Amino acid sequence: MNPIPINTINSPTVILELIYRLKIKDVMSTPLVTADKSASLRSIQLLMRDKNVTGIPIVQGNRLLGLVSMDDIIQALDLGYIEETAEKHMTRNLTVLEDDMPVSFAITYFDTYPYHRFPVLSKKKELVGMVTTRDISARLLLEINREVDAIEQAAAAKHVAHEDSIVKKQTFTVLRHNFENAGYASTELKKFLKSENIDTAAIRRAAVASYELEINLVVHSEGGTITSEYGDNKLKLTVTDTGPGIPDIDAAMEEGFSTANSWIRSLGFGAGMGLPNVKRVSDEFSITSEMGKGTIVVAVIYLSKKKEISQ
Repeated sequence: MNPIPINTINSPTVILELIYRLKIKDVMSTPLVTADKSASLRSIQLLMRDKNVTGIPIVQGNRLLGLVSMDDIIQALDLGYIEETAEKHMTRNLTVLEDDMPVSFAITYFDTYPYHRFPVLSKKKELVGMVTTRDISARLLLEINREVDAIEQAAAAKHVAHEDSIVKKQTFTVLRHNFENAGYASTELKKFLKSENIDTAAIRRAAVASYELEINLVVHSEGGTITSEYGDNKLKLTVTDTGPGIPDIDAAMEEGFSTANSWIRSLGFGAGMGLPNVKRVSDEFSITSEMGKGTIVVAVIYLSKKKEISQ
């Protein structure tokens, strides 16, 4: 069972917006409690007790070497090597997150791996924090309370009606491997749809489609654009990239199929769910691709206004 009872598909729009907008550096714990590789497991046990933590990163300077967990300490006590050094018994093959990843990827990690915490590295591969499900839940609760306050203030203000005939067109440029800004276009689009008083379910579908398309540009293309066209009770998203093209579109539409390399996968991207998710939440969907020339994806979502509540 997912230790964080939310996901990136069916959660309320406000939650989706938060988990796509917030970065791991916004929720991680810092400063860190760390130990040197020469420290004894006994001293680490006492450090855990004093600092009320269940995992200690083993570092050399700012470089992460490994991790000693409470399970490691229990095993050391059972087998009688509690006085030996951390270097001999620490876990070295660690799964890590990067501080600029969206919180959505941390949630996916906790759902995928049986770990209680993940070390967080900077772009320079230096240890900068640790993240737990408690860190994420606490920050989301804080942000949700702020959102509720903002909604209540907006409801108290005078409502300004928008005509259905209004058409708005926005184009966003997305750069290759620019993970730091991934999610910007999606966030701006959701803000606009909220201002138009669009139904929550439609905003949720638009949020999923726009974010997955944006991540696809970052991960798989040489860069491109996302154009959103709003009007006539529908949202049309057109994504155009500059290559390298998709050799087998049918395979690309299968869940779990991905051409992402090991580096991209190590960052938490390239799971092969992007295009299938877009098609799932869209009312109309098409994709064309030419090798060496790029890919065009069009997703259309039908919209409706929120129903007015009579007084």
